[in-house]
Amino acid sequence: MTTRPSSPEDLRAVLFDSGGVLIRPVGGRWNPRVDFEETVLAQHPSITPEQFAAAIAAGDRFFAASSATPDYDDYHRVNLRHLGLDPTPRFLADLGRDVPVTTLLEIYPDVMETLRELRRRGVRMAVISDAWPELRDGHTALGIGEFFEAYAISAELGCRKPDPRMYHHAGSALHLAPAHCLFVDDDPSLVAAAIGLGYAGRAVCRDSATSDVPSVVSLVELLDLF
Repeated sequence: MTTRPSSPEDLRAVLFDSGGVLIRPVGGRWNPRVDFEETVLAQHPSITPEQFAAAIAAGDRFFAASSATPDYDDYHRVNLRHLGLDPTPRFLADLGRDVPVTTLLEIYPDVMETLRELRRRGVRMAVISDAWPELRDGHTALGIGEFFEAYAISAELGCRKPDPRMYHHAGSALHLAPAHCLFVDDDPSLVAAAIGLGYAGRAVCRDSATSDVPSVVSLVELLDLF
């Protein structure tokens, strides 16, 4: 579905989700990050792929059960305990050590072109993401942080989408009413929630245009709305 909003001339801003819309993980997995197995095996080389898969699944369940984005050390504690390992402070520090963002994340090919053109047209932009505070630094390292005036980050706000506070935090930071904001996410249910709150919405469906809410297959299509 690719219908336009009833009054596109009212749109003044785009509120972007991050993961799956602007950026993607190198290797295809968000959590734990791509070097998790390497770090663990350096200390415990007997851990098997099957054990890793089970520990990662346990971490996924922990994340899904959290009302807000949990502390990353707490998430790693779940992984490690499921592996039968002691989550010592040093071990946790190794798993969370600083590495170049570009080894972990990359932007989608359609992102930079779209952000530059939206800015040229005077469209304001913000980010609404279930993520950790380091997201800002990650965006800066990837060259896109300069485009966003505000961030609504779940780990800071203590809630996750579709909690209305996530959407309203970003819109309020831009001093714009929901009707003036377009929310973009790769999860159609979160777009539907935004539409229910009065925002315009588009689901990003890069692999398919099928969605229960208005959708795009490329971010470049958003330019037709401004």
